[in-house]
Order: sequence, then C-alpha cells, then structure tokens
Amino acid sequence: MSSRALDPADLSLSQAAVARVRALVEAEGNPGLMLRVSVSGGGCSGFQYGFDLDAETGSDDLVLDQDGVVLVIDEASLDILKGSRIDFTETLMASAFVVNNPNATSTCGCGTSFSL
Repeated sequence: MSSRALDPADLSLSQAAVARVRALVEAEGNPGLMLRVSVSGGGCSGFQYGFDLDAETGSDDLVLDQDGVVLVIDEASLDILKGSRIDFTETLMASAFVVNNPNATSTCGCGTSFSL
C-alpha cells in the first residue's frame, strides 16, 4: 500500500527514542520493521497511546524516516498528536516511550492515557 511522507514538524522522535527503536528492530532481526504510533479511545483519561512494531503501511498512513528509523502513524491519530515529540525514558522502575503532546489537556499518573 502507498503512504505519504510525514512532516517532522508534525511528529518527531528524540534521539533516545530513535536509539530504542533501532535496538528493538535489531533484536527482532527484521530491518523492515517500523514504529507504529496510534491513539485509541480508552485508558483512565479518555485516550491512550499505542506503540507497535509493524512491517506494513496502510493507505491512510504517514511515514517519517528519522535517522534511519521509520515511524508510521495513521491520519486520525496524527490529528490528535500533531506537534508531539516521542521520547524514550528509562528509570529504576520502568522504561517506556513517552509522548510530549502539546494538545493534551491532562494526563493520568501512568503517562499512557490523556484527554484533550
């Protein structure tokens, strides 16, 4: 399926996120894998972020190649995440992708759920 290029001003990855995706793709042994970011209804604040490794793109997908790591997002999710930056953090308690979303009006304690 065909997909379009994503403007880095609309959604971007931090260097820590790029490094983590690169490590995950390498561990899977499939250089064709991409980081798929999505937003769905649910979670304790109304919406939740989703992160998956995917080898396919759909007709409504937008694609960003940043430093050799490919990020994929559907148009509906991009409407909610426009202007966001995806980071990866590691602490003693957890490691996770974190979305710095300027459109979110509140987030929950776990950091994966938000409202607009």
